Amino acid sequence: MTALRKTSLAVLFCVPLAACGSTTEDRALSGAGIGAGTGAVGAAVTGGSVLGGAVLGGAAGAAIGGLTDEDDIDLDD
Repeated sequence: MTALRKTSLAVLFCVPLAACGSTTEDRALSGAGIGAGTGAVGAAVTGGSVLGGAVLGGAAGAAIGGLTDEDDIDLDD
């Protein structure tokens, strides 16, 4: 499996969880955690800087989580 395919699959499975939480802060924090993990794994698989991938992924995840609304993703609560 190529590095890009592995990274894409990791992102695909983590994206639905990026907006978990009932408050903006909860969604931003959960998005940051998921994004940091995904970024670190993606960087490790592609041979990049793991710390850099974690920072970029965390920032992107926090932004996505903070910009989503509680009603954007329905996890059948």
